[in-house]
Amino acid sequence: MPDLLIELFSEEIPARMQARARADLQKLVTDGLVEAGLTYASAAAFSTPRRLTLAIEGLTAESRPVREERKGPNTSAPAQAVEGFLRSTGLSLEQLEKRADKKGEVYFAVIERPGRRAPEIIADVLDATIRNFPWPKSMRWGNGSLRWVRPLHSILCLLSDEGGAEVVPLSVDGIASGNTTRGHRFLSPGVFSVTNFDDYAAKLKRAHVVLDSAEREAAIWHDAQTLAFAAGLEVVEDRALLTEVAGLVEWPVPLMGRIGDDFLSLPAEVLQTSMREHQKFFSVRNPKTGRIEGFVTVANTITADNGQTILKGNQKVLAARLSDAKFFWENDLRVAKAGMAEWADGLKAVTFHNKLGSQSDRIARIAALAREIAPMVGANPGLAERAARLAKLDLRSAMVGEFPELQGLMGMYYAREAGEPEAVANAARDHYAPLGPSDAVPTDPVSVAVALADKIDTLTGFWAIDEKPTGSKDPFALRRAALGVIRLVLGNGVRLRLWERALPALDRAYGAIDEMKNSHANEKGGVTFGAVRLTTSTTQGQRIEPRLDDLLVFLHDRLKVFLKDQNIRHDVIDACLAMPGNDDLPLLVKRATALQATLQTEDGANLVAGFKRANNILTQAEQKDGVEYSYGADPKFAETDEERALFAALDHADALIAPAMKTEDFATAMQAMATLRAPIDAFFTATQINTDNQIVRRNRLNLLHRIRTICLSVADLTKLDG
Repeated sequence: MPDLLIELFSEEIPARMQARARADLQKLVTDGLVEAGLTYASAAAFSTPRRLTLAIEGLTAESRPVREERKGPNTSAPAQAVEGFLRSTGLSLEQLEKRADKKGEVYFAVIERPGRRAPEIIADVLDATIRNFPWPKSMRWGNGSLRWVRPLHSILCLLSDEGGAEVVPLSVDGIASGNTTRGHRFLSPGVFSVTNFDDYAAKLKRAHVVLDSAEREAAIWHDAQTLAFAAGLEVVEDRALLTEVAGLVEWPVPLMGRIGDDFLSLPAEVLQTSMREHQKFFSVRNPKTGRIEGFVTVANTITADNGQTILKGNQKVLAARLSDAKFFWENDLRVAKAGMAEWADGLKAVTFHNKLGSQSDRIARIAALAREIAPMVGANPGLAERAARLAKLDLRSAMVGEFPELQGLMGMYYAREAGEPEAVANAARDHYAPLGPSDAVPTDPVSVAVALADKIDTLTGFWAIDEKPTGSKDPFALRRAALGVIRLVLGNGVRLRLWERALPALDRAYGAIDEMKNSHANEKGGVTFGAVRLTTSTTQGQRIEPRLDDLLVFLHDRLKVFLKDQNIRHDVIDACLAMPGNDDLPLLVKRATALQATLQTEDGANLVAGFKRANNILTQAEQKDGVEYSYGADPKFAETDEERALFAALDHADALIAPAMKTEDFATAMQAMATLRAPIDAFFTATQINTDNQIVRRNRLNLLHRIRTICLSVADLTKLDG
């Protein structure tokens, strides 16, 4: 079976597009070949800045003949219907067959397509792939109509086997296929021919081109570490930057330089960010001091002076960049040491959202809520409020204006310079966390209080103005905020009752802001800020206004996603969500974990079946009789040993479950509930519920009600699957 080699050679492809382009090329070509009737053994795609390559092994030499039968309209159908069928099949009326059908005589088209040679199919598939390639951005050049990410220069398309190689003939917008390619732009610019993939990869290597991006990444990292180790330093790992740089060079040559002494006093994160964003440099750290002292740049060529000229030029540009950073840093320190009042005033003019006020308004709400949450997480209320008022002030700093990704982190440095307690400074750094599923969760109580307040304010505010996520759209990152609340609460075991404490606190915060803005209370007793109306009352036990009412449902949906990764079943979560206190997330997860463990035992799984049987019989009887059998079963009416044993088992289980539920010992409660499995099974085996004796029947139905009550006191087992 022949092998196929394709190379699309162009001007430099942006590094960020290469991984997706490799996957798209492989999928489009292989799917097209398979759809046309060819099969293959394996395929692999590669990329360099100037080429996309696809190698396919074990391709069949031709497709199999295809015979397709297609049913058409009735022979008595209108002429227009018959003509449409003929057009779709490409046949004439004489070529159609007439066959008997349930509805009479109908036309059938028998379409036979002979097998096609692989080169014909490849040419069609590759032509369509090139013309319809899904680049995020593309361009036209010259007088042609083809769109490509950068001007396409050549197409290599080669079929090879033991007998030799043949070029698959095709032409796209005047670019004819061939068997030639080029090496490195500067080190080996000449054209050379290839015969198969192995020959292609070997000649590229000799022409100073490393085809595999993973191999380029490994070479860059190895050489960078070697250079740093020789100087007693270490390279700061940055996988994203490594992937990007590997997409910028075909023949990587790492070079290490030093940062000027004038800039070593800058925070390490500032140096790293400036070098990464502006220069694509790797940071080099002194392992003894943790200070960033050097950088590694990756050249795309070999020079006679071993890169010294390149390094000198890079250091000159870097010095200019770091001079800007130093200027920002020194100016920001002046404001920070003065108490940051200048930044606080500036945030009054920065709109957070036109219906939710300015950033200054938002900070006031977060501060009030952080003070309320602080005792629940073991934080000092005064420190939590102070941290919340300072945490976002760095948004007005020059450094964050240049590098927005440093917000929070710079706030920590500025808070320290302002003489704030370390807990306040750390809260400025951590209050955005966690941003992603792999981010660490803050554990310092002040940081936890401010982080929770920040996210809860975001959720309630946007919920109140009806700006909720829809489908795949989530412009305000509310799903991320909800997951952040969940991880903060669960990671720190925070017993935060959202409906009883957090939202009323926000209500008061909105009210305070409104009073400062001479707003008026609404007719229901709640407060408005712009279009916001949070609650109808802060009295314990009352619910939030309807458009905020489903915020807890949204949090529960996010919780299901989070717990699914921990192998807790969705129906188990639903069974626990139906219980009181479902806005206490640690309590909810504790209950779900215990229920999941119980269901994984034989007694637990069979108990659910017994409970559902009891519940179904009882529900049907209550509907038929029009009464609720909840007035207590009496053991004196028990007629069988199994019935009396069930009474005793229920008494024993109830005695264990009730105190266990009060102390939130769900494991003990679930185990006690699981012990009911055997007596319930024995009861149903030996006892007829709907007996002719109505007194006994009612007593047994009341007994079933007791089974239902005891089981439902632990979790809503009706929500479980099966």
